[in-house]
Amino acid sequence: MSLRLLVETPASEEQFEYIEEQKNLKGQSVMKIRGPYMACEEVNKNKRIYTESDMAREVDRYVQEMVIPKRALGELNHPASAEVDLERACHMVTSLRKDGNIIIGESIVLSTPVGQIVRSLINDGVKVGMSSRALGQLEEQSDGINRVNEMRLIAVDCVADPSCPKAFVNGILESKQYVLGMDGKFEEVYESFEKSIRGLPKHDVASFLREQILTFLSKL
Repeated sequence: MSLRLLVETPASEEQFEYIEEQKNLKGQSVMKIRGPYMACEEVNKNKRIYTESDMAREVDRYVQEMVIPKRALGELNHPASAEVDLERACHMVTSLRKDGNIIIGESIVLSTPVGQIVRSLINDGVKVGMSSRALGQLEEQSDGINRVNEMRLIAVDCVADPSCPKAFVNGILESKQYVLGMDGKFEEVYESFEKSIRGLPKHDVASFLREQILTFLSKL
């Protein structure tokens, strides 16, 4: 099963809330971000649409496997990967709930170095929000809209100004594809192939391509 890495921002006009809580004068305050994290059954700004049933299933899985065990970490801006880099983690999702076609989420800003950057940006008046990072299959429709199937939520990342994401969201990693390996992990197909063929002597290309194609087919 071949999947593409997709990053999204809901087309909702709802605003994100930034909440800073302090239990006592001596204790360190906790900063939270709350707002629309994902949307379904409507065309988003990347001309893609997620079905309600597919997203509800995947959000429920993510809550059970990642949110409840406190493993739902997100990074600052979207990385070029289908994995979460712990060194770049800036927030942890603490809740996801459905409100109509919008998935409302809440996160705690972490005390990590990158989390401190997010906290400083918010305190300095910078508008930040959340944007989903997921794997999925794209099914192009006659109207030019892509329907996303087999959604697999990887993370929700913190991004700058989610109401105007076109400058950095559109087209991110559209050429990269992943396959589900026998061990249950998603493996990147395109980049590993590209790296291995770069610098290869011309007389070895035919045999190399034959070997790589057979390896690729064995993963499907």
